[in-house]
Amino acid sequence: MSIREDAQRLGLGRLALKLWHQPLARLRDSWRDGGPLVARGTERRRQEMEAAAFALPPLPPRAGAPSVTLHLLTGRRFWYQTAFCLHSFAQQAEAGVRAEIYDDGSLDDTLGRQLARFGPRINLRAAPAIRERLEALLPEAKFPVLRERWRNYPNIRKLTDPHLGSTGWKLVIDSDLLFFRRPAFLLDWLAAPDRPLHAVDCEESYGYSRALMERLAGAPIPPLVNVGLCGLRSESLNWPEIEAWCAELIAREKTSYYLEQALVAMLVARAQSRAVAPATDYVTKPSRDEGLAPTAVMHHYVAESKRWYFRSGWRIAQNAASRP
Repeated sequence: MSIREDAQRLGLGRLALKLWHQPLARLRDSWRDGGPLVARGTERRRQEMEAAAFALPPLPPRAGAPSVTLHLLTGRRFWYQTAFCLHSFAQQAEAGVRAEIYDDGSLDDTLGRQLARFGPRINLRAAPAIRERLEALLPEAKFPVLRERWRNYPNIRKLTDPHLGSTGWKLVIDSDLLFFRRPAFLLDWLAAPDRPLHAVDCEESYGYSRALMERLAGAPIPPLVNVGLCGLRSESLNWPEIEAWCAELIAREKTSYYLEQALVAMLVARAQSRAVAPATDYVTKPSRDEGLAPTAVMHHYVAESKRWYFRSGWRIAQNAASRP
């Protein structure tokens, strides 16, 4: 028996993970976020943001203005981010905003009422209704991989929950976005959608090899697709094919946090053209300077840029909303 096999038999790999790799990863994340003291301060600001969300007013009705619809997945951990995202968009777009909000199964009645309080144009899709549609249209006997991912990988719900059994173009956006200027690019697309839309990533994050993705999609994979903004036509999604893609991606290269992003990159790879949000205006992972003094239309706060989101971004958005 080899040393490696012996170690596995004795469970030394799990011990190393618990005593070395996980603590090291937490330490690395702590220093990435500015160190323990800064991280604690950032958490206090996050709590202040969550408390402030309870006092946000209803979305402005914008009588006579064009109406647009946004789709968002949310839950207990993210509802307040959803609220600030919608408020900042409505403030800057000066449009009547409708929102289809999909419960990830963790919202309670209190938080559901908080979201509903933002106005009659908010439609909360409750978890039982979502599961009922899933059972009818994506039965586990035919779609075992997608159903397993739906249970254990919430990101896949940004594909399934808005699009399954539906028709038409939809703009699905992440909750950890804030808008600081008029989102003209998005408004133009929403007025006349005719091709898939996506944002630009700060670095390519698909979780799977380009060769495998291109073989499955049958087309070159575009670079830097980010799904913080994702516009797709519901009836164009071929669920048996997506099931087959998921099965082979996972069988060959294991599960990945970026599976949903890889799938969207494969879907848009087949499009004759794409609407790509300009990276300078729709910024994924803003820098410190940009985070503290926004010049872009939108920030998508991923990775270490969460620090600027909780310490300054939401307050800037809130102050903009309070101005006449």
